[in-house]
Amino acid sequence: MGRTRLTHAGIAALLMIGGWSAAGTLPASAQDAPDSPTARAADSAPASAGLLEAMRRDFGLTRAEAEDRLAAERDATDLAPKARRTAGSAYGGAWFDARSEKLTVAVTADADAATVRSLRASGAAVRTVEHTARQLDAAKSRIDRLDAPSGVSSWAVDPTANTVVVNVVAGERADNDVRAFVDEAREAGPVTVRTVADRAETFAAGTVGGDPYYTGNVRCSIGFSVHGGFVTAGHCGGAGQQVRGWDGSYIGNFQGSSFPDNDYAWVNVGSGWWTVPVVLGWGTVSDQLVRGSAEAPVGASICRSGSTTHWHCGKVLAKNETVNYSQGAVRQMTKTSVCAEPGDSGGSFISGDQAQGVTSGGWGNCSGGGETWFQPINEILNRYGLTLHTA
Repeated sequence: MGRTRLTHAGIAALLMIGGWSAAGTLPASAQDAPDSPTARAADSAPASAGLLEAMRRDFGLTRAEAEDRLAAERDATDLAPKARRTAGSAYGGAWFDARSEKLTVAVTADADAATVRSLRASGAAVRTVEHTARQLDAAKSRIDRLDAPSGVSSWAVDPTANTVVVNVVAGERADNDVRAFVDEAREAGPVTVRTVADRAETFAAGTVGGDPYYTGNVRCSIGFSVHGGFVTAGHCGGAGQQVRGWDGSYIGNFQGSSFPDNDYAWVNVGSGWWTVPVVLGWGTVSDQLVRGSAEAPVGASICRSGSTTHWHCGKVLAKNETVNYSQGAVRQMTKTSVCAEPGDSGGSFISGDQAQGVTSGGWGNCSGGGETWFQPINEILNRYGLTLHTA
């Protein structure tokens, strides 16, 4: 962990002398035309060689394909809010399609021809669906008011299927309480039931030497630096609890914490500690600079950094999902195909150079695979009036 402290110090110094633009970035090759896909990738989504290597490992992409994917995802991220405004009341959701490398926008049949033409002219693909996003969100909100049994793992709107998906633990679909919950959920609106391997659990762990921070006998991971501290998961500690760093020295205290219902918190930083706009690569990839918090769409690639399993990548599977932990339901979560394990809680989810959220929990592990949820970063910043520390 001494390497981690030195890495932070080195990057902080680099930032102060104004040399950060060259750190961890990958310029377009001399052969790239200014408007080529590779050149666009370098201009719009700077990526370290390590990040591109992680995408090769986890997605099976070549370096050029990974650069193109990052550029396309940045375009989709920028287009998504504009497409929602264009679609208006006919909007049925949107997601990034990795095959076409385009944002797909769903609209209902009453969308007029001019709206569809405008969406296509903006670069989006258009799909006609039965239900609007507002109808699906309303159905999901009604399900949120139900009391879920432990055999129900989570539920969320799936824009690609134009339905609310209720995820039930394998082997418990026939349970009477689960069946009753599903019946009530179907009354709320369009619902599809899917089976998952296991229950969702949080990823805190007992104290182990050499990891980022401790509260009591719990080890968790730092999420993102904010001015005055860092954000992390709420289940890692309650307001007022003391936080110690990797070396056991005092960092600060939880200034705010919420769990369940939410799973976020923030810790003030002082006593010789400082913050930098960096996500650790743990030697697997280069440390990543954070430049903003634009929200990646469903289908986009995303990576996670945590103190147990370090750096892993996957894609965004669902947003605004309600996760039913044994401690209670947590709402407005984003689901990913990225693995995680105990001790990774609170760690960083990042897409390109954009902060996405802090690790909450999931099922599975990084040997056999699984799914992990995060609490979106912008919700945390808004809740506590914090400002993300960016490069």
